[in-house]
Amino acid sequence: ANGRNVVVLDTLERGNREAVVDAELIVGDIADQKLVGRICRDHKVASVVHFAAYKAVGESMAKPETYWSNNVASTEKLLAVLAENKVDKFVFSSSAAVYGTPKSVPVTEMMPTVPESVYAETKLAVEKYLGTLAVQATRPINSVSLRYFNAAGASSDNKIGEDWSSSQNLLPRVMRALLDDTFKFEIYGNDYATPDGTCIRDYIHVEDLAVAHLKALEYLEKGGNTLVCNIGTGHGTSVVQLIDLAEKIAKRKVPYTVSARRPGDPVSVYADATLANKTLNWHATKSLQQIVDSAYAWHSTHPNGYR
Repeated sequence: ANGRNVVVLDTLERGNREAVVDAELIVGDIADQKLVGRICRDHKVASVVHFAAYKAVGESMAKPETYWSNNVASTEKLLAVLAENKVDKFVFSSSAAVYGTPKSVPVTEMMPTVPESVYAETKLAVEKYLGTLAVQATRPINSVSLRYFNAAGASSDNKIGEDWSSSQNLLPRVMRALLDDTFKFEIYGNDYATPDGTCIRDYIHVEDLAVAHLKALEYLEKGGNTLVCNIGTGHGTSVVQLIDLAEKIAKRKVPYTVSARRPGDPVSVYADATLANKTLNWHATKSLQQIVDSAYAWHSTHPNGYR
């Protein structure tokens, strides 16, 4: 929280009460405009960091209406109430998925956005709406949209991690394959045009990502204008490379099978984070080893997640 008074609004539909540490939790929906208005007034809200969204690529392709409603329409309702209550600083969780499969890597913010999934389309739609609100709204809201690359790992105090029972992300699934003999782990495609045939991603430690949000708030508090920037390490790691590292840390093999590619999965994506380095004074500090070490420590001590 970095000295700020924090209140968290979450439906807990896909979250966990135990993951909210050192902050007040209100269970509710960002689309509930009366509730959001009351929170703004009761807590004298000055800025909002907006994480709430559905985020599974495959699910978004199967349930596009659900994703547009939850990720875009609900965000529009939230922003309308914030404007009414003169909350004019907004940090948005966007995604590197907006780039699709880039023509070259590392990816800069100037590259074309070509979403390859409904999930990515919803993130880009909110970014564009925020750009409009900054210049055309009656009550402008300045924002920083952080295009996350692949958030991974657990907190260094081992209190907060990614519950594998509800996560489709790669690292929790690798950890489950290591620690749960009943879990069948699949690699989705090994015929991509990469050195080992598997997708390449830029894995960023969740604590580095958390710091990026604080830096974004500080930037807005100093009068910064609306901005979109990449948050990543600039290093690409394949699925097989991540598995190899997990095996070395755990000193055991990850059993897996290979299945078909998932629709909407880009081939290779990693960041050029120069803009965040210069404008937000943010830099990734943690290595892939630290990411996987922290995840293994958390999952080893939380085999049932938050239950």
